[in-house]
Amino acid sequence: MNIFNLITLLGGLAMFLYGMRIMGDGLKESSSGPLKTALEKLTNTPVKAFLLGLVMTAVIQSSTATIVITSGLVGAGIISLHQSLGIIIGANVGTTVTGQIIRLLDLDASGTSFLQLFKPSTLAPLALIAGIIIIMGVKTKNSGKVGQIIIGFGILFSGLLNMTGAVSSLTESGIIERLFSNLGKNPVLGYLIGAGVAFVLQSSSATIGILQAFSTSGQLTFGAIYAVLVGIYLGDCVTTAIVCNIGARPDAKRVGIVNILFNLSETVAILTVVTIVHKMGLLDGLWNRVIHSGGIANTNTIFNLSCAILLFPLLNLYEKQSRRLVKDEPAAGGHDELLDALSPVFFNTPALAFGRCYDVLLVMFQTARTNISRSFDVLSQYDQKTVDLILKDEDYVDTLADRISNYLIQLSAHLTAPYHMEIMNHYFSVLTEFERLSDHSTNIAEIASALHENQVSFSQMALAELNVIRELIDNILDHAGQTFRKRDVEAARHIEPLEEVVDDMVNALKENHLERLRTGACSVLTGTEFMNLLTEVERISDICSNIGVATIARATPELRHEVHDYISRLHSGRNEAFNREYQEAHDRYFGLL
Repeated sequence: MNIFNLITLLGGLAMFLYGMRIMGDGLKESSSGPLKTALEKLTNTPVKAFLLGLVMTAVIQSSTATIVITSGLVGAGIISLHQSLGIIIGANVGTTVTGQIIRLLDLDASGTSFLQLFKPSTLAPLALIAGIIIIMGVKTKNSGKVGQIIIGFGILFSGLLNMTGAVSSLTESGIIERLFSNLGKNPVLGYLIGAGVAFVLQSSSATIGILQAFSTSGQLTFGAIYAVLVGIYLGDCVTTAIVCNIGARPDAKRVGIVNILFNLSETVAILTVVTIVHKMGLLDGLWNRVIHSGGIANTNTIFNLSCAILLFPLLNLYEKQSRRLVKDEPAAGGHDELLDALSPVFFNTPALAFGRCYDVLLVMFQTARTNISRSFDVLSQYDQKTVDLILKDEDYVDTLADRISNYLIQLSAHLTAPYHMEIMNHYFSVLTEFERLSDHSTNIAEIASALHENQVSFSQMALAELNVIRELIDNILDHAGQTFRKRDVEAARHIEPLEEVVDDMVNALKENHLERLRTGACSVLTGTEFMNLLTEVERISDICSNIGVATIARATPELRHEVHDYISRLHSGRNEAFNREYQEAHDRYFGLL
């Protein structure tokens, strides 16, 4: 062995880890929508949750990702800690699928051209060729992700081949034989090595893959590697628990604790059973037998599946222990829970992250909408408690806006797909609009406060006019809410004609009020505040227009760079549907004046 063999080994390891990373990232990205739906809906029984965790981990190639996502969903209140228990166990079994794929190293393809296709030495270049053809030659929405997954698969196997080539040189030097023979005599050392490597690499699948690569030397035996496998389980779950604890609520932290408790129970059970059975002489035929990639994969699967079946009845006990180890925090309101849902654990699954952002944005809109209604109420019947509530909720909206803005900025570093960037841009756009809606509700409340402090009020005629324009604004806000909640393009198209009617009505009401000022029906102070109020109403209408246009532009890519032209065409009378709806709304609301 020389330094060049070591460089080859480490280079192969780097390729293997990188291939696993980009393949896993592509799988997670492409399955984030189904993953979100499944985790939220298919956890009503422990068995279903177990199967869900198994399948999802097999798909995204990472038990850590599945458990961390589950922790985030528990923290967000989407599923309960109890619902998550089965997912945790299933994720630990699902991670064995990677080892079963890597066992293709053991495939004997001599004399059979068909089987030769499934050898890593053939699969690796075929996957690389197919991946690059899809990325460069196929122009569809998901072609980039599919090509990424296939390229990752090819890089993974290329790295595996490099590692196995370097291991051949190490075999000749006798280093591997001495290393693993010592591990066979000292299972504690093997356990610690497995735990340490899995902790550093943050992946049990990658660590077991390295062990499978070393198995090509023909020097590994069951007695040398069983303790290493068991150590890998603990090392991987410690990493997962650390990630689950970052900025998490108690139940989210408990997900990581349950995972550790399960894996500790698994290691104790395996080490105890293997030691007893070995002492009884029942493993004599297997103990010193050479074990290859397929044998390691099978041993790993048997260990995990057997322990899952054996320990499944203890799920409730794990839950109770996790509650003892992680104490509940003082009760918090919905405000804190909503912000806690903006968890970093969702960054690698954008659909989940955007789902939490959507929840916060919807609350922002609903709060601003409620505040606008309250502010109109205090214009006609002043109430200081209502004004204080408006100001309090305005601070709440500002807090939500700051947190979601920071969250979206952090999330942006994890986005690669163009459609994710479209969602990001849309959310930033409506975030600003929702915050401005809340600001205008506060401004209206301040107008009401100024009238109250000066002991003056609007005339009955002015209040009657405000009731009409309030009804019109409520109609626009209804369409704006429907537009955002359901990305409803039809609802969005109803906003612009109504916004034009608001502009007309604001101008008409200003003229009416100036006439009242000339005749002395209203004072100068009320006249000024009435004009300020109409300005606030007009701006609320403009914000709703922006929300509608942003939704239409997102659904119609060709309009994204022509928004102003699109609005100009509508207002110039060149759209019959717009003209018809505008005229109907104009006749209706002006008829109420």
